[in-house]
Amino acid sequence: MHAVSHRMSSKKSMTFLVLIFGPSHFLLGCVTPRTFDSHSYPTARRADTVDVLHGERVPDPYRWLEDEKSPDTQAWLNAQDELTHRTLALLNPLKQELACEFEALFGVEDVSNLFPQRQRYFFTQREPGDNHAKVCVREGDDRATPHVVINPNEFSPDGTVALDWWYPSHDGALVAYGKSAGGTEKSTLYVRDVRTGQDLPDVIPFTQYCSVGWNHDGTGFFYNRCPDPSTVPPGEENFYIRVYFHRLGTGYQEDRYVWGEGRPKDEEPAPYPSSDERWMLLSTSRDPAKNDLYYARLEDGTPLTPIAQGLDALTSGDIVDGRLYIRTNYQAPRYRICATNLLQPEPEHWRDLVPEQAGVLDGYGIVDRKLVVHVTEDLRSRVLVHDLDGKLLEEVPLPGRGTITSYRGGTGTFTSFSGALDSPNLYFRYSSWVVAPATYCYNLRTHTLEKLHQADCPLDLGPYEGKQLWCTSKDGTRIPFFVVARKDLKLDGHNPTLEWGYGGFNIGFYPEFRASILPFVKRGGVWVYAAIRGGGEFGQAWHEGGRRANKQHSYDDFYAVAEELIRLGYTSPGRLACQGGSNGGLLIGVAITQRPDLYQASLAQVPLMDMLRFQKFGMGAQWVHEYGDPEIADEYAWVRAYSPYHHVQDGTNYPATLLVTAAGDNRVATAHAFKMTARLQAATSGTRPVLLRCERQAGHGAGKPLSMRIENLSEDWAFVMWQLGMAK
Repeated sequence: MHAVSHRMSSKKSMTFLVLIFGPSHFLLGCVTPRTFDSHSYPTARRADTVDVLHGERVPDPYRWLEDEKSPDTQAWLNAQDELTHRTLALLNPLKQELACEFEALFGVEDVSNLFPQRQRYFFTQREPGDNHAKVCVREGDDRATPHVVINPNEFSPDGTVALDWWYPSHDGALVAYGKSAGGTEKSTLYVRDVRTGQDLPDVIPFTQYCSVGWNHDGTGFFYNRCPDPSTVPPGEENFYIRVYFHRLGTGYQEDRYVWGEGRPKDEEPAPYPSSDERWMLLSTSRDPAKNDLYYARLEDGTPLTPIAQGLDALTSGDIVDGRLYIRTNYQAPRYRICATNLLQPEPEHWRDLVPEQAGVLDGYGIVDRKLVVHVTEDLRSRVLVHDLDGKLLEEVPLPGRGTITSYRGGTGTFTSFSGALDSPNLYFRYSSWVVAPATYCYNLRTHTLEKLHQADCPLDLGPYEGKQLWCTSKDGTRIPFFVVARKDLKLDGHNPTLEWGYGGFNIGFYPEFRASILPFVKRGGVWVYAAIRGGGEFGQAWHEGGRRANKQHSYDDFYAVAEELIRLGYTSPGRLACQGGSNGGLLIGVAITQRPDLYQASLAQVPLMDMLRFQKFGMGAQWVHEYGDPEIADEYAWVRAYSPYHHVQDGTNYPATLLVTAAGDNRVATAHAFKMTARLQAATSGTRPVLLRCERQAGHGAGKPLSMRIENLSEDWAFVMWQLGMAK
């Protein structure tokens, strides 16, 4: 596909603002009708492969597409690329217009909140023209002039080598960080000297999804790493994760082994240090609904002591001055915060400091020797400050009914805020659907709130609003959803609408600013987030209500939101699209096979589609605890009931569908999108297109350079707008 250059000077960006966001026509040019000649699809041979699973014969005619590197698969993929390029090239004027708008929206300075490490204050900053955010530091004072510590834009000319994660030492003198190429997240660990800007000789491979816990004096760290791929069977490179202690100046082969031998191969251990820098805590998990938690001294190599072991619950902890602080949903589905002493860490000794609330206790930290708790109540943030015995002291005044987050680098890990044990400054980032992000500092002693940085938005957000609405799902459960649209929108049933969802792995989504939806909303589109079960928005019960045997609830919730949008007059099936990625891509695959009547178009990104073999490739074996194990008869029945690939019916008029996968995806194998594309193209009776895009220099999404993101966003939105009749 033709790449569009997205790098520009800020002066050029300002020129574009007048053209893009001034008095507006809708779209450029004349665009092809929404129909498509199905005879144009590349030929995909149908094999007679059949599995017998728990007594049932299950055809798999496109099994051969699982071999991504075979000549037959590559020939088919090249033909799909050519078809997608030829079809979407008709939308080039629209794509170029959207690219200019996205370039303006993302071409503003983006600054994270601060992460204090004694007298150094780290943050990330992406400036106009940057593909990636840089790691910067202020020395001595949180208002001092910063300097750059790590600049991922220098890793590679095209931006496809990314910073995956970074962890400063306690004094901020060193930073352990990982980088990987092509979106694979197969990181190599390096150590950067903050003062000199140079890397130390220490280099550790196989550190994807790494957690690092520095020791007190910065001479070494605990970390986790995958095995050398040459030492395990093919396809198991993501398993057998071990924890080690690395002493700076030594080879990683000499690292002291800490944890993992003899444990289940799919267990994921993650070490991290306590706030008082004296202890290492270790969380181990195989299931997104539960984990075990241990602690040990940082230095002496003593055995790990269990805190929570074998509980059907999620538990995290911190240690300050010999006292253990615990956040858990054990006997509290929306979490509670407890305390105990290190000599009696077991659950029977836990004493409530902050009991279960009406909202979810989403996170906590010890800042200024106070217990700061982030609560999400009715899907909005609240921040409550308690003393270390649990007494409520105050509520931090937030700018509005939105969401606070604290984001470090490219880790994909969000916490609610940041701060230090003996400093009064609490740092956080706030935004909402139509409120651009800003970073703040709240002083816990003077009780003053200061805005440190406000992100610009080249689009006037005044005419837009985000609303929270509710509907009733099939089983009577009330489901919240958010609508982002123009304030003057007419509920005439004709508005182009996109419904987005995820609903899995206990992950919640909340009102946060999304620049990527603004070109659609600006043109009269309605963007909707459906907070379906399976996510973490309302605690443990909400997650359990949409996983394993209950997974169909997630899909019923999604349809209930769509039907409510139609009932309220927002849209109609011919003007409604759906979108999701990863687990959300599975959601879209199920939606178009169970309810093809409900949607005009769909966008399924890095999706799971074959739920009878998902555990056999990528990281699928680690997800059987969320979906069920197809090799167990009862659990096979759960996933067989909705597996999208196995529910495509010949002669059905399927929605227009763009499936997106990536050659570097280390999580969800390309086989899912490949097989689903071939099956849908063969089965559909209609004239709406089924297209595939395989990104050759990208992965599951992390680390994607901004230029590539803009190119992909422009194409994705052009496809959706084309199918929703917005292209004039």
